[in-house]
Amino acid sequence: MKSNSAESWVNLSDEDLLEKRICDLRLKIEESELKLYVEVLYQNLESRNILLKPKCYLADEWFVLEGESAIGIPFFLSHPCLKKLEEKMMLEVEGGSPEWFMKFLRHEAGHSIYYAYHLHKRAEVSKIFGPPSSEETPQYYRPKPYSRSFVRHLDNWYAQAEPDEDFAETFAVWLTPTIDWKSYYKGWPVLKKLQLMDHLMGEIAGKDSFPVSNSGDFSVRDLKLKLKTYYQRKQKLYAQDYPDFYDHDLKEIFSFGNESQGIHSVRFMKKNRKLIVDEVSEWTGEKKFIVNNLYKKLMERCEKIKLKYNKNEESVLIELVAYLTSMVSNYLYTGKFKPTV
Repeated sequence: MKSNSAESWVNLSDEDLLEKRICDLRLKIEESELKLYVEVLYQNLESRNILLKPKCYLADEWFVLEGESAIGIPFFLSHPCLKKLEEKMMLEVEGGSPEWFMKFLRHEAGHSIYYAYHLHKRAEVSKIFGPPSSEETPQYYRPKPYSRSFVRHLDNWYAQAEPDEDFAETFAVWLTPTIDWKSYYKGWPVLKKLQLMDHLMGEIAGKDSFPVSNSGDFSVRDLKLKLKTYYQRKQKLYAQDYPDFYDHDLKEIFSFGNESQGIHSVRFMKKNRKLIVDEVSEWTGEKKFIVNNLYKKLMERCEKIKLKYNKNEESVLIELVAYLTSMVSNYLYTGKFKPTV
C-alpha cells in the first residue's frame, strides 16, 4: 500500500475532488515525478561546484520566502489528476511541462542562492541589479519588451518586475546548461549582469552557505482549505469586472442591427473562441485564464445588447484579435484592460 492517499481520490469526479482539503491529499515530492526534476537542479548546481541544495517542498504557489532558501513548488504539479484539474479551472498549468518546470525551479534557486550566500548584501549586486526590494513582487509593472538590459527567461519579461527577480532570472539563464549566454547576449547591456553572476558564482563555488531558515511555511500539510476554495480565490485574483463602456468598441467591430438583420455576434465568438484566446495569449504572454475571462465577458455583453454583424468574417476576426491584444497589452502595463477616462 502506498504511503500517500492517492488511491482514495484519483478516481473522484472533479466536483468531488474540489471538496477535498489540500492537506488531506497527502502529496509528497518524493512520490512524484517532481523528484527527478529536483535532482536535475541539484546536478546543475553541483556541475558549477555550488554546494547548496535548496530544500524543495509542495506549497500553494512558486516562491522562496525572503531571507530563506527553501523552494515552494505548486502542489498541483505533483500529480496528473491535479494538473488536469488545474488546466480545467485556470486553462493552463504553470510549469506543467518539464522544460517550463525547470525554468521556474532554476529561477527560484536563484532566490535561494541570493539569500543563502547573502548576495543581497553585496554592494556590487545592488549597483548592477538595484537595491533589494522590501516589498512583495508587484503584480503589475511596466516592462519594456525590447529592452536588452534584462535576460529573457520567464514570460512577461519577468526580470523587469524588480531587482530581486532580475537577479533570479539572470541566475536561471546562467545556470541553464543549454544556454550559451556569452554568445546569445553578446553586445547586450545585460551581459554585465551575467558576467557579474559568473564572477559571484565563482567566488561561492565550493563554499558552504550561511545558516538560513527553511520554515516551509505554506506547505501542503498546512493547507486546510478545500480545492474548491483554493480555486475560487485563485480565479478571483485574476478575474476582473468589466463595465459596459466596452459596448462602444464592440459596436465598432460588430454592426449593431435589429433582430432581423445580420448574423449573431455570439455565434461568431463561440465558433472562434479557442483560436482567438490562444492567439492573444501567445502574442501577449498573458495567462489564458485572464484572456478567456475577458473574452467571456465581452461575449456576454454582445449577447445582452444583441449585437449582429454583416461584415466579412475574416475582417471581424482580425479586428477582434487586434482589440483583445490591445486590451491585454494595456493590462500588462497598467493592471487594467482599458484606460478609464
